[in-house]
Amino acid sequence: MSALRVVGGHRLSGEITPQGAKNEALQILCAVLLTEEPVTIHNIPNIVDVNKLIELLGDMGVQVERLGPDSYRFTAKHVNLEFLESPEYRKKAASLRGSIMVLGPLLARFGKSRIPRPGGDKIGRRRLDTHFLGFQSLGAKFNYESDSQFYSIDASNLQGTYILLDEASVTGTANVLMAAVLARGTTTLYNAACEPYIQQLSNMLNRMGARISGIGSNLLTIEGVERLGGTEHTMLPDMIEIGSFIGMAAMTGSELTIKNVRVDMLGMIPDVFRRLGIKLEIRGDDIYVPRQESYQIESFIDGSIMTIADAPWPGFTPDLLSIVLVTAIQAKGTVLVHQKMFESRLFFVDKLIDMGAQIILCDPHRATVIGMDRKNSLKGIKMTSPDIRAGVALLIAALSAKGESIIYAADQIDRGYSHIVERLQKLGAKLERIESEG
Repeated sequence: MSALRVVGGHRLSGEITPQGAKNEALQILCAVLLTEEPVTIHNIPNIVDVNKLIELLGDMGVQVERLGPDSYRFTAKHVNLEFLESPEYRKKAASLRGSIMVLGPLLARFGKSRIPRPGGDKIGRRRLDTHFLGFQSLGAKFNYESDSQFYSIDASNLQGTYILLDEASVTGTANVLMAAVLARGTTTLYNAACEPYIQQLSNMLNRMGARISGIGSNLLTIEGVERLGGTEHTMLPDMIEIGSFIGMAAMTGSELTIKNVRVDMLGMIPDVFRRLGIKLEIRGDDIYVPRQESYQIESFIDGSIMTIADAPWPGFTPDLLSIVLVTAIQAKGTVLVHQKMFESRLFFVDKLIDMGAQIILCDPHRATVIGMDRKNSLKGIKMTSPDIRAGVALLIAALSAKGESIIYAADQIDRGYSHIVERLQKLGAKLERIESEG
């Protein structure tokens, strides 16, 4: 396990380009299993979770060709379903939550699949019911083997139907969508997630020959087709990285330009950071964050304390609440951060409190941040990253703090952020990767 040594208190400057979207990659990559023809994908982020999934696809028999630093061609002509019975498959799939996304394509094309309970962040319960209830509505029969902790699914007779998802799950929507494109008849998917990642997947599938309408809404209609062909696809920039860089610029009092952000796909993300008092400008398809000595959190019209909460798209993404929370530490004013979807994602605030932040953890879902308006600096400490997003929030805090911080379990950050050390060093950040003690 690696760690990061961070010397805080240095301003950053320059330009940074976000990587491809991690959350889009995990579903787009699995969609290559839907066809035996080549699928070329560009702007793939070079991060641990994505690389593990590419490796898993290769183990399953998919021909993987690297065309460039972030471009690959996948040909799933010969998929080895027997690999799904192997101990190696169980080990790899169980360590990667994104492995759940192979189910929809395998069920659609081959009529069966197996998968162990996936891994991922330990941020509370993350239900798989939406996936399985959707498959079941299409006619799949599934069985959970408690001894082996494997899910086995028989989908030899998928039939289009009306499905009301029990929650607007992004991965659940993507998985059921991929299963439905090759089902017989028409599927109506209501309460579907409509995030840009789902829009990207839907448009890609249509280019492959699928018939999906209602893209961008929560009501998708899928007319099943007999087969899909190859295509070429470019992934969106990662909106979570974009938000992270905005928060990083504000906390460190830095001037940054974030390049090629696809402003049209960011939803309310820029406006939420503006509510924290951050002055950012849209320049073409770039976001310019000027250096600010102070930024003041807005109040609601009636004067009550600002609340920032997550919600399904086009609401604010839960992956950026950790960044909002840490950015508010040096703002002027008070904000209530309400994490509705995951009950353990705010538990990292104890490290921020140890650094000197004024935060009240109300319960597992809510934290009140009392901004210090730079009157006091955070101090560097030793801490451990519990998950991807909390890890970057701690990194932002360390970059703004006085003195040296050590962030253990930096591998968590690597799961979601590509070459983060080298990219931040180019902006003037003082950090390095070290071997973890013990």
